[in-house]
Amino acid sequence: MQKIFFKFATPLLLAVIALATFAQVSRAPAIKLPLDSLSGLDTVAGKSEIATYNGRRALHLIATPDLGDDDAMLAIVTSSDFKDGTIEVDVAGVPRVGADQGARGFIGIMFRVQDHGTRGENFYLRPTNGRADDQLRRNHSVQYESVPEFPWYRLRKETPGVYESYTDLQPGVWTQMKVVVSGTKAQLYVNGASQPCLIVNDLKHGDTRGQIALWAHSSTDGYFSNLSVQ
Repeated sequence: MQKIFFKFATPLLLAVIALATFAQVSRAPAIKLPLDSLSGLDTVAGKSEIATYNGRRALHLIATPDLGDDDAMLAIVTSSDFKDGTIEVDVAGVPRVGADQGARGFIGIMFRVQDHGTRGENFYLRPTNGRADDQLRRNHSVQYESVPEFPWYRLRKETPGVYESYTDLQPGVWTQMKVVVSGTKAQLYVNGASQPCLIVNDLKHGDTRGQIALWAHSSTDGYFSNLSVQ
């Protein structure tokens, strides 16, 4: 009887151990950064500083003279190694003084970032579109792109309306972004909504992993606060 017990218990025990090991390996530790200091951040374009904005200390991304009119500013979270999970951050974006009329306050978050920010998936907002009088502009309030092969303008041209959508936004106002990623799928939630405002079922880089980066366009005065990654 004892031999029969061990005959069946051993495979079961091994399965339990394997499952526990898999869970430990696949679950990365949570990251919580209030973004009230530059510790743990690597700025790869533009300039980073800590400033007080709308009542809170926050990371401020600032364009520098070396940036082009269509460049992006990045602050990479150096400790991040992200594949699947949830990213939450508060953002506030507004066109910076002197920006051209096409500026929208573009601001967002990149994930699965590789090669020091040259590759990655990106969800971002166009805050001045959220309450525009033109319906077409409203339809372009939130955007997905995959850098560098699938920028927003390629996706809009080849599959109009699929990788952008509407949500209520205001420029310069703290806005919560939540990105939920699983395999080749990602969903964007804004301001605590129970339903996503944008769903992507075919992340262009596939089922990869990489770092997290705070993102803003060079035409944007961008602020970030309360980053959480799980």
